[in-house]
Amino acid sequence: MERSNLFVAAFLATTLGTAALAEPISVRNIQRPIHLLMVARSEAGKAIARVEFTQVVLRNEVSMRLTYRFDDGSIDDEMTTFRQQGTFRLVRNHHIQEGLFFTRAVDFTVEAATGMATSRTEEKNGNIRVESHHIDLPDDLANGFVGTVLLNVPKDTTPFRVGILAPVLGGRLIRILISPEGERPFQMSGQTLKATVFRIHPELGGIVGVIAQLIGLQPKDVTVWVLEGDEPAVVRIVGQLGGSGPVISSELDGARFNK
Repeated sequence: MERSNLFVAAFLATTLGTAALAEPISVRNIQRPIHLLMVARSEAGKAIARVEFTQVVLRNEVSMRLTYRFDDGSIDDEMTTFRQQGTFRLVRNHHIQEGLFFTRAVDFTVEAATGMATSRTEEKNGNIRVESHHIDLPDDLANGFVGTVLLNVPKDTTPFRVGILAPVLGGRLIRILISPEGERPFQMSGQTLKATVFRIHPELGGIVGVIAQLIGLQPKDVTVWVLEGDEPAVVRIVGQLGGSGPVISSELDGARFNK
């Protein structure tokens, strides 16, 4: 069995039985229309992708799109719709990854209301294979809008978990543990500001965690920097895209961070 298949087999053996339900996050900051530009940098600090974020609001429904356009032509494009009415509830998420930057192509859609997960895969002969199946989804599913969740929790919050449907073998539920790590300074428009840093840890406990470390497939933690205030904003994300590949830093255009 190949290393990746070995990991998937162990992954499925445990995560399907351990992804417990949790309460969805309450709305503290109403999301508004927004358009932001970011830059993605390698660990060496080289700019490798242009990033665009747009958000449209229609009554209680928010639609957002986050697109990475890499210098090598690769694309990471994620479109998410959720409702902000008392609590946040995912409506749908569509995530595409393609190009040389990624170890494998991804075209994965989840419809939260129906629980349908759909994968589109290009076969060697060029044909597109479409596979859909039903999954019982938790109310706290946060595909595509974890950043929004972090805009709505206090900076001194206790660690908490939310669900993510990973695009593995048609979609498998995992939990991510989110913990605050205090404040760190950054520069913006000539001012020194402070952002609250949150750490996101994919929970692959037990035998899965051991196997993942042994074969080098343990997803790395992600850190998200949130500027607090009347209009909180995500100013930096450091981690892998989709839980694999190189670590990159996605930074708000014009922001400066110390190494």
